[in-house]
Amino acid sequence: MADRGRGAARGTRGVAGRGRYGGPQGSQPTMDKPKREAILDLSKYVNERIRVKFTGGREVKGVLKGYDQLLNLVLDEVEEELLEPEPHTRSLGLVVLRGPTITLLSPVDGSEEIANPFAAQEE
Repeated sequence: MADRGRGAARGTRGVAGRGRYGGPQGSQPTMDKPKREAILDLSKYVNERIRVKFTGGREVKGVLKGYDQLLNLVLDEVEEELLEPEPHTRSLGLVVLRGPTITLLSPVDGSEEIANPFAAQEE
């Protein structure tokens, strides 16, 4: 009665040399799948200043100290740029930024503001 519902007669274990569901017993052979590379390689920006924009419009600048595959970031010396009521910055120190909330990530060094090429040209 103890074997009720197991689908096999008492004392049988399937085909010799096979596991419970017909697969090989013991260790599985490893399949050498190529590792997927991240779309964004952040390793070159570690210990560099970066700018991060979030959904909702918040923006911070800081030194990248670490990250993971979900784009969670650890930034140090973080300053948040606030626009209202008047433009100013606020120091936050060491922070952890959640990856799903990040919309833009760019290095601070080598970036400069340019004129909008799509704006209507004044004559």
